[in-house]
Amino acid sequence: MAAFHHHNHHPHHHPSADLRRLFHRLTIASSLSILCFSLVYLLTGCCESELTENSEIKPPAREFLVSGSGWPYERNGTGAAKEGATAAGEVALSSGPPGLEANSSGKEWTATRRLPQALIIGVKKGGTRALLEFLRLHPDIRALGSEPHFFDRHYARGLDWYRSMMPKALDGQIVMEKTPRYFVTVETPARVHAMSQDVKLIVVVRDPVTRAISDYTQIISKTPDIPPFESLAFKNRTTGQIDSLWSPLWIGLYAQHMERWLAWFPRTQIHLVSGEKLISDPAGELGKVQDFLGLQRIVTDKHFYFNKTKGFPCLKKPEGSSKPHCLGKTKGRTHASIDPEVMQRLRDFYKPHNQRFYQMAGQDFGWQ
Repeated sequence: MAAFHHHNHHPHHHPSADLRRLFHRLTIASSLSILCFSLVYLLTGCCESELTENSEIKPPAREFLVSGSGWPYERNGTGAAKEGATAAGEVALSSGPPGLEANSSGKEWTATRRLPQALIIGVKKGGTRALLEFLRLHPDIRALGSEPHFFDRHYARGLDWYRSMMPKALDGQIVMEKTPRYFVTVETPARVHAMSQDVKLIVVVRDPVTRAISDYTQIISKTPDIPPFESLAFKNRTTGQIDSLWSPLWIGLYAQHMERWLAWFPRTQIHLVSGEKLISDPAGELGKVQDFLGLQRIVTDKHFYFNKTKGFPCLKKPEGSSKPHCLGKTKGRTHASIDPEVMQRLRDFYKPHNQRFYQMAGQDFGWQ
């Protein structure tokens, strides 16, 4: 009986011991996984909360809307895809302040949003879009596609908002944006200086007479019923007195605007690009800009070909595309035809201003 009882007890004994062992293992496994999950959550969570605190206005689609909205991408629809692809390639995308990434071992692989170290500040109709798109070919440049107008229109939104607009960049990459209005806005130099005393400034300048006509041509395309160029350019047609406060003419008073910037920044921090040479020798001008930014000369003449129809250099293979690309339809428009006598009047008007500008620049741009 005892033997039978003992034999009968075994089947009950083993399963419960197995269950206990299994339960023990499960407890340890789940505790470990909870621990790992908490660690991961803590690490990523602190970066994410930093991002939400820093950006007041941050709709989820912002990245695609802003970062990739440069000309090549609006038309061929690769903007969002390209930006997404770069983001995916940027390994650990933390968005916290620079301090956070110093602790992590893979520091140089952490892409963060930073305030720009370089700005293209002018001038309107000078070739700023072309310059920006040519520069975007450089792997060490991260540039905003659209014009944020922070220092002239949205300054009240604060630097955190401005930072949230910037594309994510790795250590060693230069973050930049372009807003041509900055060059001519009175308050801008002081505001830019308050953000950074070391920021590098780039100005694309072009013959002020052709620039004014280009500006007027753009205005007509938007408001066709505008008065003719001649009647807007002169305060009094008979005396030939020029209205230098009319925006297309006022922007061309480069010496006046440059003086304001030189009150805040040394001449060595401002690089002038010839708008004419940007068309005739894009690689040469780009070489100088890359030197100024302290970058290796990676964008060279092998990136360009000249489009005879448009009269513009185009990119053989722009960023994120395998097809050649020229600037959009609004670039290289046929200028409005202007009375040659008016042209001469304007040349005479700009002559002393240009001479003064050449002296400040230490460079003769050869405008007539």
